[in-house]
Amino acid sequence: MQKKLKYLVFTNMLFGFISFHQICAAQTPLPAVDPIKAGFSHDGLKRIDGFFATEINENRLPGAVLAVAKNGKLAIYKSYGYQDPITKQPMPKNAIFNLASMTKVMATVGALTMYEEGKFTLNDPVTNWFEQFKDVKVGQVNPDGTVTTQAVKRMITVQDLMRHTNGLTYGARSNTPIHKLSMPSSATAALTYDGNQFISQLANTPLLYEPGTAWDYSFGIDVLGLIEEKIDGQPLDKVLQNRIWQKLKMVDTGFSIKDRSRLAKPFANDPLTGKPQKIEVVDKPVKFDCGGSCAFSTAADYLRFGQMLLNQGELNGARVLSPNTVKLMTSDHLGDNIKNQLAGTEPGRAGYGFGLGVAVRKVRGVAATNGNIGDFTWNGANGTLFWVDPVENLVVVMMAAAPGELRKIYREKVSAVVYGALEK
Repeated sequence: MQKKLKYLVFTNMLFGFISFHQICAAQTPLPAVDPIKAGFSHDGLKRIDGFFATEINENRLPGAVLAVAKNGKLAIYKSYGYQDPITKQPMPKNAIFNLASMTKVMATVGALTMYEEGKFTLNDPVTNWFEQFKDVKVGQVNPDGTVTTQAVKRMITVQDLMRHTNGLTYGARSNTPIHKLSMPSSATAALTYDGNQFISQLANTPLLYEPGTAWDYSFGIDVLGLIEEKIDGQPLDKVLQNRIWQKLKMVDTGFSIKDRSRLAKPFANDPLTGKPQKIEVVDKPVKFDCGGSCAFSTAADYLRFGQMLLNQGELNGARVLSPNTVKLMTSDHLGDNIKNQLAGTEPGRAGYGFGLGVAVRKVRGVAATNGNIGDFTWNGANGTLFWVDPVENLVVVMMAAAPGELRKIYREKVSAVVYGALEK
């Protein structure tokens, strides 16, 4: 196939049948555009390159791939540093990364395609699919450190799963007695339990909050993914393949690594702490397709996914969601009555609300990251990030294998250099 493409490109160039931009379109995730014509400055582009060069040279980042779309065209598509920091193998643009929590956005979109089919309402209780949650309890920490429980006032709903108002907290995010009773994270849960075991374990763990009262990062999307499997009768990998990835030609995305030779690897030790670090799902098989963390992808594939959302649910004639469903997804679902603790999880997300699977900016300012009202985003704990800014008609994807705390700093710095490079 590759030889055939090269032959077609050569013969068509020879006879003048296709242009340079058509060639770029055949090899890149979106049609290419000169970044200067797209509104980026020469100096700004140099600052982006300089930022990545500095971080890599100072051994704070092993390597990265940056893909930026402006006005529906690919303006920036570059790789930096190393795919493997030990062998110094250069980072290819089509390197494969574990998405961690950027999986959540795709799992949410998959569920919303079912919502459009009338398979459920957002107010449906989780007990419609998993009776194990009918006796779920809210935990209360006593002065002596013991935990007592009481029945919930209402059941966890699908909306609670999507917007993280379900109380199903990640154990690794704090050290309270309730956190200590919970599983650490989506990936560790999927490495330990199959789907049924996971649900049973989760339903028997006290909730940190009464459902619908507080935003707290959670196992909600993992439960949502298992609901999708129940509705479609197949693994989440197949669900998302049929409903999203195949339509958008996301050829390298899935819950298995499509080509291990392209897998990006992290430093052996955290650059900040010096402690050993690793991405476990890279080396060990998961026991269920966890919608909260376990997918793999490339910058190119995820850029197409982000462009679909910016296009109100469609890309190149392939529709995934209706425009109204995308608007619903990217609106704030917390309002004034739900305790908003986003900034505690994402320091740069003060001033954001939360929609369905994504954080949504409510005001310009407050947040430590640049952007515009209505931009939406989420990131991955292993170093990946993306955001969509409808005001600037901008989609940004940065992929790195950087699981340490430094990743939170990169989220703010990448925002600064990208917006700082825009002149119009």
